[in-house]
Amino acid sequence: MAIILVVDDEIGIRELLSEILIDEAYDVRLAENAGAARRIRNELRPDLVLLDIWMPDMDGISLLKEWHAAGHLNMPVVMMSGHGTIDTAVEATRFGAFDFLEKPISLQKLLSTVQKALKHDTPPSRPPLTLEAFGRSTFVKEFRRRLEQAAAKAPILLLKGATGGMAEICARTLQPPRAPWLDLSGVSSALTQEMLEKLSGGILFVPDLAALGKMQQMNLAYAVERLEKLNLQLVAATVTPLAVLGEAGWDSKLLARLGEVWVVMPSLAGHADELPEIASLLLTNFVERGEVLPRRFSTGGLNALRTLPWKNLSETSWTDLYMLVRNLALTALDEEISAEDVSRVMPQEAGDCRELVSMLPLFDQPLREARDAFEKLYFEHHLRLGGGNMTKLAERSGLERTHLYRKLKQLDVRLGKRVEE
Repeated sequence: MAIILVVDDEIGIRELLSEILIDEAYDVRLAENAGAARRIRNELRPDLVLLDIWMPDMDGISLLKEWHAAGHLNMPVVMMSGHGTIDTAVEATRFGAFDFLEKPISLQKLLSTVQKALKHDTPPSRPPLTLEAFGRSTFVKEFRRRLEQAAAKAPILLLKGATGGMAEICARTLQPPRAPWLDLSGVSSALTQEMLEKLSGGILFVPDLAALGKMQQMNLAYAVERLEKLNLQLVAATVTPLAVLGEAGWDSKLLARLGEVWVVMPSLAGHADELPEIASLLLTNFVERGEVLPRRFSTGGLNALRTLPWKNLSETSWTDLYMLVRNLALTALDEEISAEDVSRVMPQEAGDCRELVSMLPLFDQPLREARDAFEKLYFEHHLRLGGGNMTKLAERSGLERTHLYRKLKQLDVRLGKRVEE
């Protein structure tokens, strides 16, 4: 008997779908939020998941991405939404969803989709990209040795100079085969001893310390105190100085623990000849994981990457490279990414200067006010670049949509008409 997990925060919908599917002789389990869905998925390994997009603790797209990144999509997932858009459906399928159902869901459509999904052979998830793939690059190989050496003796490792996807590649390098993995930025409810015990021997990951909310900071502190007892490794990434986090209200004892051992991402400056191979590996990873359409770099495109002024970029240049390659793959109209494509997605120097000038008055303000003003400029800038698309803004900022909407409302950022629902 096939096990179907129904994830929806509305009890009426959970009960209705449950009754229909039980009548069809399916074994149905129910979850009211992402936390419950995560627990049931880990315990029962359902044959199919019906996943609602809008939920209070974490939206369905974010949970789908989490399963995708962790290699947990060994079952078909059908997304459900009463406010679906084409962009949302495309994004869901890009991260491994089998299909998309728009509410209200008809009986015939539900049963036919369930039958197709259960007959569908889910391809095995590809292993995540690690620094091992960059073995031909001497300076990356040396950095990998430093990373592994530090992690072998320290349960807490702070990664400076990269966030998001690039930081995850580093953390995945430390993950033992088949060991558990948990992205703490995706956990909005309180961690428990039981949850951590199930992760024993695995990796706890924070893609960007500065993006954590109060509850997530409390979860991080709770986990830090139990790492050694439960044989857990914490890898936390940041480009924000810990002193700045302290001024923003972080617990000083927690910051002291996080700052005990750190490694710094090597500079890209002086390694221009190795950038084409690194960029090609990143692009191949995006394609193989189904995050982008099949793309490849032209010789001209690789040369354009090689000549970019990486030495003039900030310490986030690894994250810049990661996001640049991903944006090239998502926006290039042809299968081959050209030099013109690279020029098109790079920021114009004049525009950069104007934005820098507009930020100069922030230096005369108190830190908290300056930070809020900068964050507002940041979100407005990326909303303009993305045409008001919230999916792109969530990916670029590394924030969950629920937290992102709350943040934008707090900063009084106007979303405009083209915001993706």
